[in-house]
Amino acid sequence: MSRLWQARFFTTVNQLRDLPDTHVPEIAFAGRSNAGKSTAINILTNQKGLAFASKTPGRTQHINYFSIGGAHVGQHRKDAVRVDEIEALLVDLPGYGYAEVSGTAKLHWQKLLGDYVQRRDQLAALILIMDSRRPFTDLDVQMLEWFAPTGKPIHCILTKADKLNRNESTNALREARAVLDSYVDEEGNGFPFTVQLFSALKRIGIEEADAKILELAGLSSEEEDAADHTGNQESAAPSADDDDTPAA
Repeated sequence: MSRLWQARFFTTVNQLRDLPDTHVPEIAFAGRSNAGKSTAINILTNQKGLAFASKTPGRTQHINYFSIGGAHVGQHRKDAVRVDEIEALLVDLPGYGYAEVSGTAKLHWQKLLGDYVQRRDQLAALILIMDSRRPFTDLDVQMLEWFAPTGKPIHCILTKADKLNRNESTNALREARAVLDSYVDEEGNGFPFTVQLFSALKRIGIEEADAKILELAGLSSEEEDAADHTGNQESAAPSADDDDTPAA
């Protein structure tokens, strides 16, 4: 069982001043409102409704925190989490880029997201969720450029990979790596950016994403990394199915 399956709702905030006073690694998930971020979080944590997926994309305006560790009964029980025993936090950032959201809300989200990813010391890594058919929109690139100067890792998850055939999947990965490799620091060194394909519908890349997130959060052992890497070889194989079912 993955450590991510232990995730439980911890708190929600709408202002930076209300961020929790914890000192454990935070792994933040960011992405456009229709990229499948909530679905990805839910399948990685093996919980149907942990991350809220609004019927109207763009309506989730808060930063939602999910704890790993600190709970001593089943994940669906309502007992309090022991804050001093939390080992890491998953952070669901507001989706961005939805056209029908008011200008005032967009400005608030932009400042909230920008300040969080640039200034939050506890933030260990960013998981950038993008639709594999439309990656690196202007807002995705803005998120990359906000976060890159921190020097911290970004792991890009290209969702809805079941919509691509094998050649399209290969091209999507190659092109995404080329974009990420184009980012270098002042000395010409590349940033710690990685990318993978993912599909909740066809269960593509789940083990790979799980292993990477645990690694970034400092929750995986060398033995677990080796086992996960072996399993990822098969899980990352793309599907040629073009099912139109909404999924990450």
